[in-house]
Amino acid sequence: MSEADSDEAESVAAVVLDYLPHGRAEDDRPQYQKSALAYAVGASDFRLYEFELEADAGLSIGDRVSVDPPGEGVASAREVGYDDLSSGAQSELEYVVEDVVHEEDERFVDFYNEAQPITLRLHQLNLLPGIGKKLRNTILDERKRKPFEDFEDLEERVPGLHDPDGVLVDRIMQELREDDLKYQIFVGREEGK
Repeated sequence: MSEADSDEAESVAAVVLDYLPHGRAEDDRPQYQKSALAYAVGASDFRLYEFELEADAGLSIGDRVSVDPPGEGVASAREVGYDDLSSGAQSELEYVVEDVVHEEDERFVDFYNEAQPITLRLHQLNLLPGIGKKLRNTILDERKRKPFEDFEDLEERVPGLHDPDGVLVDRIMQELREDDLKYQIFVGREEGK
């Protein structure tokens, strides 16, 4: 692995959701005083970010940029909530989450293989939309026989579980939209948020 590859692996990557070359519309300052902004979602922990950009930053929706340390053209980055995103970023978010789940399918299939009980009565699998006691038990029985290889294998071996990757996307979106969820499985949060 080259030094550049190792630096890239250590940095926190985010996917740009929206680019506002003229800053926020509600900002009443003159145009020359406003910085360009971008909104992004972390590819590993789905944290939401607002970037203040340097004048020569050439970002586009879908670009990957480093958050920590800040990527080229990024003057500063701060974590934000779902409601702080622009409407364009909110509408793009689910598509980006779907892309991340498909690009890193091994990581998300491993969730089904490794999910654990949270309490005596609640399992991580039960936090996924549409997964009740019966489906959870079927998943647990099947993974004891043999770990799931991919989403297709999961869907074939667990009758009633349709679109297992879509179920994960729905849960991630729920965690992003709702700040007051008791259990966060996929979305990282800064302390106090």
